[in-house]
Amino acid sequence: MWGLTVRIRVVGVLFVALFMAQSCGVKYGFTGGSIPKDMKTYSVLYFENIAPMVYTTLSQNFTEGLKERIRTQSSLSQVNVDGDAIFEGMITNYTITPASVAAGGLERAENSRLTITVKVKYTNRLDQTGESNFEESFSQFKEFAGSDVTRFEAELNQEIIKALTEDIYNKAFANW
Repeated sequence: MWGLTVRIRVVGVLFVALFMAQSCGVKYGFTGGSIPKDMKTYSVLYFENIAPMVYTTLSQNFTEGLKERIRTQSSLSQVNVDGDAIFEGMITNYTITPASVAAGGLERAENSRLTITVKVKYTNRLDQTGESNFEESFSQFKEFAGSDVTRFEAELNQEIIKALTEDIYNKAFANW
């Protein structure tokens, strides 16, 4: 008799808990995490390379990479000037540094790190409050074997540009 009463109470409590859990709902959303519906165009101005160490095609590759990122991930139309969203800035850092040193007393880099930093100013011309605008530096790096970057440099630059443009796109349009 005692066991039956306990079982009924346990089943009752579980039923009530299940019912309560079923009636509660959590909605997930990206508030502020989308392109404003009235935004139609964007402009990406040329990103000049002012880093002390210069890779000759980096400015062009980065500028085109950011244009392509926005073009392929949004429905915005690209215009040369005065877009609803404007991206401008400069490449401020391009460095190659040792990431790890070879064992055995040889003081040479076993792995090196290529780092690119860009300073971006984003202006949402439709936001009269200016709250969505930002001016921020973004930095990404990739490591490679040895210290001679020449055979890896073009590929590393493309990988870093993809990561940087993703970060910038997310900051401007996804609030991440």
